[in-house]
Amino acid sequence: MGKTRSKRYQQCQTSVPEGKLPLAEAVQFLGGLPPMKFDATVELVMHLGIDPKQAEQALRGSLSLPHGIGATKKVIAFCEDGDVEAAKAAGAIEAGHTELIKKVQDGWLDFDVAVASSKVMKDVSKLGRTLGPQGKMPTPKGGTVGDDIPQMVTEYSAGKIEYRNDDGGNIHVPVGKISFEADKLVDNVRMFIDHIRSLRPSSTKGAYIKKASLSTTMSPAVELDV
Repeated sequence: MGKTRSKRYQQCQTSVPEGKLPLAEAVQFLGGLPPMKFDATVELVMHLGIDPKQAEQALRGSLSLPHGIGATKKVIAFCEDGDVEAAKAAGAIEAGHTELIKKVQDGWLDFDVAVASSKVMKDVSKLGRTLGPQGKMPTPKGGTVGDDIPQMVTEYSAGKIEYRNDDGGNIHVPVGKISFEADKLVDNVRMFIDHIRSLRPSSTKGAYIKKASLSTTMSPAVELDV
């Protein structure tokens, strides 16, 4: 059986404009939909003309949007003992080396993001089977391995986003909350689209950004004119 949409969703669906909308108009449309009982996340989906099976065309990284995403994240830091105090001062809910690795190995996963210093990654790598399936394994490409632990903790605690394409060549990211001022949402979306555009692999053929759409947590999507 198909998924039954809520009455509110169905009402919103009838008002979705046909065709592609300029970014500012799309944001204005979503902001004008009947309000929900919570502050919905605004989500951007981009369908790219890439071949995800080719390593050089796969996209993965992290980005701090100019106005954040309206959410804080629980961050832990794998680091040397000398960095523990600074990591916690920056907002890490847990920080450490051997003891923290063991805690995670024993099944503790009550965090959103794990960052690690490059000096301890050799030991952290043993958590691959535990954190990999959760999407929480620190990686240099994902921006969660580096030498400035406090900076990484600060950025990810404030909602720095990680992105990676799926097997269909799509990228799906949060870009803010519906309560944001419209121009702040526009800034966030534009920055992310420009960032992805700048990463176009040289081996791609034809259209690179095939489609982009904006929606809230429980609303129909509006296609963007990009």
